[in-house]
Amino acid sequence: MSHEKLENSLDEKKLKKLHCIVAAVLLILVLSALYAVWSGEGSLTLFYIMDNIPIYFHVDALARVFVTVTSIVWLLAGFYAFIYMGHEGNEKRFFFFYILVYVVLIALELSGNLVTLYFFYELMTLTSMPLVLHNGSREAIMAALKYLFYSMCGAYCALFGIYFLYQYCDTLTFRAGGTLNMTLVSGNETILLISVLMMLIGFGAKAGMFPLHSWLTSAHPVAPAPASAVLSSIIVKGGVLAIIRSVYYIVGVDFIRGSFVQTAWIILTLLTVFMGSMLAYREKVFKKRLAYSTVSQVSYILFGLAMLTPEGFVGGVLHVICHAFIKCALFLAAGSFIFHTGRTRVDEYAGIGKHMNITLWCYTIASLALIGIPPMSGFISKWYLAQGALQSQTGIFRFLGPAVLLLSALLTAGYLLPVTIKGFLPGKDFIPETGEGKESECRKERLDIMNAALIILAWFSILFGVLPNPLISYVSEIAYRLFQGGIR
Repeated sequence: MSHEKLENSLDEKKLKKLHCIVAAVLLILVLSALYAVWSGEGSLTLFYIMDNIPIYFHVDALARVFVTVTSIVWLLAGFYAFIYMGHEGNEKRFFFFYILVYVVLIALELSGNLVTLYFFYELMTLTSMPLVLHNGSREAIMAALKYLFYSMCGAYCALFGIYFLYQYCDTLTFRAGGTLNMTLVSGNETILLISVLMMLIGFGAKAGMFPLHSWLTSAHPVAPAPASAVLSSIIVKGGVLAIIRSVYYIVGVDFIRGSFVQTAWIILTLLTVFMGSMLAYREKVFKKRLAYSTVSQVSYILFGLAMLTPEGFVGGVLHVICHAFIKCALFLAAGSFIFHTGRTRVDEYAGIGKHMNITLWCYTIASLALIGIPPMSGFISKWYLAQGALQSQTGIFRFLGPAVLLLSALLTAGYLLPVTIKGFLPGKDFIPETGEGKESECRKERLDIMNAALIILAWFSILFGVLPNPLISYVSEIAYRLFQGGIR
């Protein structure tokens, strides 16, 4: 064996060792997290920042949903990365931060009070930033700085609201229905409503809600595909979780229902839904198109929450779950296209189904689910979102909301399905690119761990649409406790 071959063999052995270690750590962490949340309700206080403000963790039904979804997606995207990151390099650094962000996310999702949640919310930004700037290019560095700036601005807006809530709440520990002391609130409603609106805008930054949304379409396209997948499917949900905890577990829906805060919140979500879909429809760079799609789809969730109805809440949480698996599948499919062909634009994927039919079929299934075609999972969540709007007391938004969601669904079909159609049916005028050095000729798709992750994610996209009842029942029970009457 030559010296060069021996060196490559050793490098390959080191790489396999790294993958084994990462796989073992991920599996241990995921299984530990799942056992912790499903073995019963429990609490843990680490230490006290002040006499009455601890760093405190608590397992409840909502935490179980977020921890379970995060764990499954993180594990699948992590295994996908074993092959993909050979394309990017610097694997040790990537997997270190990948595992670190998972730990921070679990801590965020298990937070038992608003201060603990805010602490890990900020930490989530700092630890996930290296995933964005991984390749070290100028574009990646600028995108990471933009991500940091927008996230910090949003976090400081939220912190402003937390200061005021501390003055008017009995406790900052999460409690179904809220913890506002209405005796203290009396006469100070306006300033408190303004504070709540600041929190919604601030936490909405991480969820990609207008006006603090543009970091998302800069950061996602430059990050490696596994990082883009978890950023778009899980990390943006950190903002969603923070909003749910603030509105439904601290402030209470009765305080903001019918106020200018609810109106402004609904307007911002609908504007974001429509704007994100339109920009995705016009975008030609594939990963950037999917990033605009995330801007739109996450605001579906926020719209449901803004309705302040049991049905809207159920629709929002169901869309948290469905969108996580669907969007992870879409970004990983985009990563596979780039990995095998080196091409990044939508119009360059004509005829790709001939060489990458497994990936394209998984992409197609996820696309149909995101559009909301029955019996895919997206149909169930969007049905509840529409029902939540129609049964709300929000005036014109009762009907305008579902109309915007329907228009967005049509636009979603318009920007996702052309990849499938052109991929499988390029047309009689299509001339395949050939020639020496073409990556599409060098890297043929085969059934490997990348495709296995995609197939599992596509399967989830179908499963929750075909067998939705257990999930609906579980989320409905959470809504019942919050609204003290449940779903009619």
